[in-house]
This record gives sequence, structure tokens and C-alpha cells, in this order.
Amino acid sequence: MKPSRFDSTILTICFAFLYIPIVILVVYSFNASKLVTVWGGFSLEWYRVMWSNQGLMDAAWVTARVGLLSATLGTILGTLAALTLVRYQKFPGRTAFTGMIYAPLVMPEVITGLSLLLLFVAVNVDRGFWTVTIAHTTFTMCYVAIIVQSRLLTFDRSLEEAALDLGSPPVKTFFTITLPLILPAIVSGWMLAFTLSLDDLVIASFTTGPGATTLPIKIYSQVRLGVTPEINAICTILIGFVTLGVIAASIGTKRAEVRRIRDEHAAVRAIG
Repeated sequence: MKPSRFDSTILTICFAFLYIPIVILVVYSFNASKLVTVWGGFSLEWYRVMWSNQGLMDAAWVTARVGLLSATLGTILGTLAALTLVRYQKFPGRTAFTGMIYAPLVMPEVITGLSLLLLFVAVNVDRGFWTVTIAHTTFTMCYVAIIVQSRLLTFDRSLEEAALDLGSPPVKTFFTITLPLILPAIVSGWMLAFTLSLDDLVIASFTTGPGATTLPIKIYSQVRLGVTPEINAICTILIGFVTLGVIAASIGTKRAEVRRIRDEHAAVRAIG
């Protein structure tokens, strides 16, 4: 069905509202002028200045490490939580467990950050890299759980049952049958968790400490004194990195889906 002119106009306005500011930021990252709102010609000078800014580079390295570690831990815990919620319909404390998994989705980040800060203070833990990692793992695992749970709800369990009937141990069945079929959802959850960690400012500002300044905190502290072209440069690199990640995840998900369909057909033929 061809969209109407009204639908096309609304869609164009929405895309323009979302992406024109990003395009302007990218364009002005190549601005030769020190004034971010005045075009002074094309230049890569601010990228060189950015690489020589040790504070920004240290913050970027901290952000990358926190994102990779928290996304991985959050994906593991979120996948286990999704398996528990889908495969075990009745167990003591299920309602409380479900509420704790879903709570970070609706809870304001200020509340989450403050509660984690009070926790770390109560147990006398020095705030730094690991406290930020724990905080990011806490609020990203719920997103992974939602994504993996949606895949498990449509999962054909007859393939697992066939493998178990043929003598495959439960652990081997999980790694050879279940895991490959839900892998696209797990990868998508990991990408979302990494992006959320990369973007977080509020929770990290509550749980960070000396030597663990993340890139969003660093950028925010500098922007309060005025936007500089090097901020545009590093934001452009982040946009490019996230874009490449999304494209790679999309391609990987499509290939995994094709592989899943092929494996399901092969398993059905083998069972038949």
C-alpha cells in the first residue's frame, strides 16, 4: 500500500527532526573555525586536537571498557533471567523476581543512580570503574531480558524435545539447539546494552569516582563551559561507530535468521 502524501510529510518531518541536528554536528566537526556556529572552511584540525586531548582519550577508553564488560555481563544475566521467566512459570517469589527485572525499565535513572550510590556507600565500596560497571550491568540486563524473552516465547520447543528424546543431555541440547536459535536476540540485546552503557550520563555520574570518568560525563562537563569543535569531532566518531555497529548487527541478525530457518528445516527433515 502506497503511503499518502500526509503520511509521507509527517514521516519526513519526523526524520528531519531526528537527524538534521546530527548532520549539522557532523558537518561542523570539519569546520576550520574555532567558532562552532561559523563555517570557516573544511579542516581535520579538530580531529588532531581531539586525539591529543589526553582527558578525552582516557574517558573514551574508560567508556569502552565499561560498555564492553557491562554489556557482556548484562547479556549473560538477562538471558538467564529470560530463560527463568519463560521456562519456569511457577516458583516461589516469581512475582517479586519479575518486578525486579522490569523495574529499571520504568524507574527514573536518578532514582536508580541514587539507590546504587547509597548501596555502595553502605557497603563501604570505593566508587570507580567497577561500581560504574556494576551499575550499568544492573540497568542494561533488563533490556536484554525483554528481548530474549520475546524470542523464547515464539521458540519451537519441539526441537529441544526431539533432541532430548534422542538422548542428548540438557546442557548439550541448550548449546547445540536452543542457543543458536536465540542467538540473534542475544546479539541484539548485547548491542542495545552496549549502546545504553555508552550513552549513560545520569547513573554513571552517581556511581563514578576518581579515575573512572566516562566520556558522556567528560563531554557534559566541557559543554557546560561552551561547545568546542573537538567535542563535535569525538561525537562524530561515536556516531560513526554506533552506525557501523548497527549495520553489522543488522547483517548478522539477517544471516543468523536465514541460518536458523535452514537449521529448523534440516531438523524437521531429520525427525521426519
